[in-house]
Amino acid sequence: MARMPKPIETPVPSRAELIDHLVRTRIAGQVATPRENNLSHYRKLANGDRHYWLGLELGDRWTDEQDVLAVMAERVGVVDDPTHRVGQDTIDPELTVAGLDRMAARLRKAALDRQSVLFATGHPGGLLDVHRATASALRAAGCEIVVIPAGLVADEGSVWQFADVAVMERGATLWHTHSPEPMAAILDGLAAAGRPQPDLVVADHGWAGCAAQRGLDAVGYADCNDPALFLGEAEGTLQVAVPLDDHVRDPRFYDPMVAYLLAAAGLLES
Repeated sequence: MARMPKPIETPVPSRAELIDHLVRTRIAGQVATPRENNLSHYRKLANGDRHYWLGLELGDRWTDEQDVLAVMAERVGVVDDPTHRVGQDTIDPELTVAGLDRMAARLRKAALDRQSVLFATGHPGGLLDVHRATASALRAAGCEIVVIPAGLVADEGSVWQFADVAVMERGATLWHTHSPEPMAAILDGLAAAGRPQPDLVVADHGWAGCAAQRGLDAVGYADCNDPALFLGEAEGTLQVAVPLDDHVRDPRFYDPMVAYLLAAAGLLES
């Protein structure tokens, strides 16, 4: 692979340094999302509320919220005690870093094979620059960053691309959305234009779930109150779901995490 410019200036942390940083900034560890919110979302998913399926088709395989809790305890590190109903909940930072390592392996493959990659976020306030920096590194490695078709609409808003990342815009504001419809609009728009589907989708929320459900290689980030992507990973529909708080106080807190991810993927200049 050719030498590439560094897309970010943040020093690459060691694994131990990153884990300490994740806990200090509450990206993982004792996160801000309360236990009662987590359990409410697990229950609604189990009860068949499609809003919480994030574009995946879960059928009748996850109708017991205790089964959902068990997967979330295993893959995210939430408290596994079903009698813990309110108060603090957790994300295991070791699982966050393990997820980053799995994502890095898929990004490395994309770079080596010069694949086409689509980036999208339903959480622009937190994750936009995480995706932007990753897209920049992959472009420098020779990947095609997919340009979405113009004029796409979904959920009474516009689907735009900002800094290489597809987002939902409504009322001159980048929109926080869990909906799979914006990703469906992109993939349908690419097909209508006679353009190929992306080799890889890097996203979150329903953007990642929709792409994975359509059979595309998809990796993404998810919070402890968004269980669907972790169920999708458990079933093999989604390739990687990285557990983290997806909207911490300062989006710059994610910079060391991105530096670690890109270094692990071989996307930083040595």
